[in-house]
Amino acid sequence: MPTPATEAALRHLRATDPVLARLIDAGRPIAPAAHEDLYLGLLRAIVSQQISTKAAAAIWRKFQALFGPEGYPEPAALLAFSDEELRTAGLSHQKAGYLRAIADFALRDELDHAHLSQLNEEELTQHLTQIKGVGRWTAQMLCMFALDMPDVFPEGDLGIQNAMRRHYGLEETGRALLRRLTELAEPWRPYRTLASKYLWQSLE
Repeated sequence: MPTPATEAALRHLRATDPVLARLIDAGRPIAPAAHEDLYLGLLRAIVSQQISTKAAAAIWRKFQALFGPEGYPEPAALLAFSDEELRTAGLSHQKAGYLRAIADFALRDELDHAHLSQLNEEELTQHLTQIKGVGRWTAQMLCMFALDMPDVFPEGDLGIQNAMRRHYGLEETGRALLRRLTELAEPWRPYRTLASKYLWQSLE
């Protein structure tokens, strides 16, 4: 059952964009999915970078298996693993280094949820991109999924680009495409996160 906030968001998106209205009506309901473990959310986002959802899920399972029956990669335990050990889970040398950088950031108490949840998307993005390997896309995924911020639009995401090319008949590429996507998403404010989730769902 959608919450009143979700209902309001859906009404707004349907009213402002007929293409989205069609995707929403054809799709499955999307429930809010906030969770508070920003550290775990960052690790998962790094694992998911530039690979398919299926491959990411398989690597994540192997990665968790390195941490015993609980499967929780405590920062100190993660830092104790060598690159070679992390690569047995299917991680690249580069991603192994990025995961360790996140663990180090967490150990320095830089991922305190109470503090970070007070920041807006831009402030949080600036804070998180201090971590090696964490770029704008990764920070946006955290904003959308770990914090469930309502108005994030990841224009650089390949899935969003593919979905909007398909449904809006776009032929632009490069910066012209990014500009066009941002323009099309403007009327979705302040619910661009939910719109993006329906675009992803439309690719399934």
